[in-house]
Amino acid sequence: MQLSFQEMYDAIGTKNPAFEGMFITGVKSTGIFCRPSCRARKPLAKNVEFFRSSEEALKAGYRPCKICRPMDHDPDTPQEIRDLIKRLHNEPQVRIRDQDLRDLLYDPVSVRRWFNKHHNMTFQCYQRLIRLNAGYREIEDGQSVLNTALDAGFESLSGFSERYSSVFGSSPRSKNKKSIIHVHRFSGKLGSMFIAATQKGICLLEFTERKMLETEFDDLRKRCHAVLMPGTNEHIEQLKKELEEYFAGERICFQVKLDLVGTDFQKQVWNCLLNIPYGETISYKQQALSMGRGEAVRAVARANGMNKVAIVVPCHRVIGSDGNLTGYAGGLPRKRWLLDLEASNTTH
Repeated sequence: MQLSFQEMYDAIGTKNPAFEGMFITGVKSTGIFCRPSCRARKPLAKNVEFFRSSEEALKAGYRPCKICRPMDHDPDTPQEIRDLIKRLHNEPQVRIRDQDLRDLLYDPVSVRRWFNKHHNMTFQCYQRLIRLNAGYREIEDGQSVLNTALDAGFESLSGFSERYSSVFGSSPRSKNKKSIIHVHRFSGKLGSMFIAATQKGICLLEFTERKMLETEFDDLRKRCHAVLMPGTNEHIEQLKKELEEYFAGERICFQVKLDLVGTDFQKQVWNCLLNIPYGETISYKQQALSMGRGEAVRAVARANGMNKVAIVVPCHRVIGSDGNLTGYAGGLPRKRWLLDLEASNTTH
């Protein structure tokens, strides 16, 4: 659900955490941008413009507010929402209805808006997917379908089977089941990103506004014969920790397991990227030559552009032969920031 200008303007200064992650306020008169709950004095409406995210405000030339520090926290997931999601994952069989939210002192409208904005689904749909996810794992572990359906909070076996089939493309008893790819939203210093992982490792790390994101998700679904589910696993949790250390300049090598999904040629190109040392850069031509494919510079460059695991598979370390920065899915300002970060940590 899209908030109107007036709704966002009315929310400024109320210190209501329910609006966190729904918009960012740019103040034209000062050139700064703030979180919705910033305690600074409320600006005049004529001096305000709104953005969907911190990265949009940065691209528009605004700088972060020193009072609410929008780049130092997770603006997309307020504590109340994190607590709610944690409960859903810990107790997937529990059904939380609007009245339950009110009893817990949540605003059902704000919760609904947040899930629509950040997961493109209703809160109730999110709950159903979590329950189905838990049921899927139990069936994989050999539990009976009937017991799994009841444990997952479904009142009937037929209702569970119908929902299960609509998501996974097969019945609970089918031997041709799809695998699960967990998808989690992460906010770092460069903005919001999606992390996706299979049981084997990380298969995607992308900025949320990347134009090819839907194409990449579709490619993962088809190649892995998988369904995308909101949630996390050990690989995602490890990567979140390692990314925070990387952004803080405390990590130069990622150790999280990867599950690179693509053609054989693309995997060859991406594995070459993994061999570029931290703090160094090479040209596309040098990359092609190192692979023994000197005649395929353009093909190598295209494969770089299809890299689904940003930062960890460091395509940002490949630049033009003339030393200029060239295409980067996250935008050239982010590419420059990453290279400057690594350069500063190798000159000490």
